Order: sequence, then C-alpha cells, then structure tokens
Amino acid sequence: MPKMKTHSGAKKRFSFTGTGKVKRKHAFKSHILTKKSTKRKRNLTNDTIVSTADISKVKFMLTVGK
Repeated sequence: MPKMKTHSGAKKRFSFTGTGKVKRKHAFKSHILTKKSTKRKRNLTNDTIVSTADISKVKFMLTVGK
C-alpha cells in the first residue's frame, strides 16, 4: 500500500500557527469588490482560525499519516 498524500488544495489554503492552531483566509475578497464596503473588505483581509467543527478534517488533509 503506497503512502497517503497530503491534500494539495488544503496545503495551499491553510497553515499552522506556532501553537498548533490552523489559520485560513477569508472568502469573498477576490472579485466584485465595488459593491462591498471598505470596512467589509478591510475585515476580510485578515487571517482567522479554522472553526472547531472543521479542525479535525483540515488537520487530516494537512498531516496525513501523522
């Protein structure tokens, strides 16, 4: 049985903090920005932490076999 591979899409979208939490970017910041307020666009710029409901799925995709 070959080794399981890390999920390539997840590898590009998520990263770990120093304490082991998983960081992600906000959605809705790539196009159609004219109708969105400046405040909304500014708040979408910052990274955030993945919710507790999704952490196990994301960690499995990133660290397969660990």
